[in-house]
Amino acid sequence: MNLVDSSGWLAYFADEPEAEYFSKQICATSTLIVPTISIYEVFKVVLRETTENEALQAVAAMQKGQVIDLTVSLAMSASKLSLIHKLPMADSIILATAKKYKAILWTMDSDFKEIQGVKYFPKE
Repeated sequence: MNLVDSSGWLAYFADEPEAEYFSKQICATSTLIVPTISIYEVFKVVLRETTENEALQAVAAMQKGQVIDLTVSLAMSASKLSLIHKLPMADSIILATAKKYKAILWTMDSDFKEIQGVKYFPKE
């Protein structure tokens, strides 16, 4: 399983050079999980920078993967991971989701760079 975090999705939708790190995982929808918090983050950024129609198209693309809702159990796991790794809320939810589903987390977010099970690519 794979989980592409918001930085990867945004690079992909903006067709940035870093998109190459994430496109294979994004296109392999049968092994892709998508936390609802990632949908929130991506929709917000795309809406702010473009149009609502483009933001809705981004969400539609993200929903081709398996969307994972935030549950009580996942929220509690995220809280623990936030304390252990000193992560902000959204990042801890994304990490908890990856761990629960035994997924590789693909990201350009430096908050994750030292965490096991993460494929980190620095933004150029």
